[in-house]
Amino acid sequence: MAGRLKDKVAIVTGAGSVGPGWGNGKAVAALFAREGAQIFAIDRNSQAVEETRAIVAAEGGTIAAHTCDVTDSAQVRAMVEACLDRFGRIDILHNNVGIMGLGGPVELDEAEWDKVLQVNLTSLYLTCRHVLPVMERQGGGAIVNIGSIAGNRWLGVPYIVYSTTKGAIVPFTRSVALQYAAKGIRANTILPGLMNTPMVREGLTGAYGKPGDVEAMIRARDAQCPMGRMGDAWDVAHAALFLASDEARYITGTELVVDGGLTAKCV
Repeated sequence: MAGRLKDKVAIVTGAGSVGPGWGNGKAVAALFAREGAQIFAIDRNSQAVEETRAIVAAEGGTIAAHTCDVTDSAQVRAMVEACLDRFGRIDILHNNVGIMGLGGPVELDEAEWDKVLQVNLTSLYLTCRHVLPVMERQGGGAIVNIGSIAGNRWLGVPYIVYSTTKGAIVPFTRSVALQYAAKGIRANTILPGLMNTPMVREGLTGAYGKPGDVEAMIRARDAQCPMGRMGDAWDVAHAALFLASDEARYITGTELVVDGGLTAKCV
């Protein structure tokens, strides 16, 4: 099955990790490259995305790193133009940017609400706004957006803005899928469950006991999962690979749940 993305050009946003290890975007960039894609790796943290570039390049993959704040329309437009200048086309857009904001509607600061909304949702609007015309001119493309089961399930943590923005990704993606289906452009959402990634380890320990107690957080989240463990970035990456590949050529406007059976339990 090697070469599933041969000769494809993929923009991967959020391609750096916020801490040591493999975040979803970093793993997607590496896996897509291993399957033959040319990667345009995006992150607002230049050091983080450069680390991803170096890993992929050391494996013999084709990758360019680009620093971009995907909540800024002008920067996104420039990023798309830079990708076209480098690779000549865009076949895959993988939207992986996301942050958390702890608290319910009373506890959460209004500025934090606005910030998470911009990062988790407006970024998708902006990347699609600037990439879709390119895909339309080419006659096709695939968009893979990262949502979360937190968008339709209470997972025991009050992060209302995270849940709200991740839930909104589903109808956003369906709308894009149906509007552009006849133009050869597919759009699907991945709904990860409880994952063991740098972002989770960085931002959620305080919701599971003593702030900074990563091991306690991991034990608590592992115990919630029917398989007895959280998933990781590679579980998300393999789902993204399938949806981005031609194997999923007749799949659009749907959601792929990657949660080890958690939502089957949470009824």
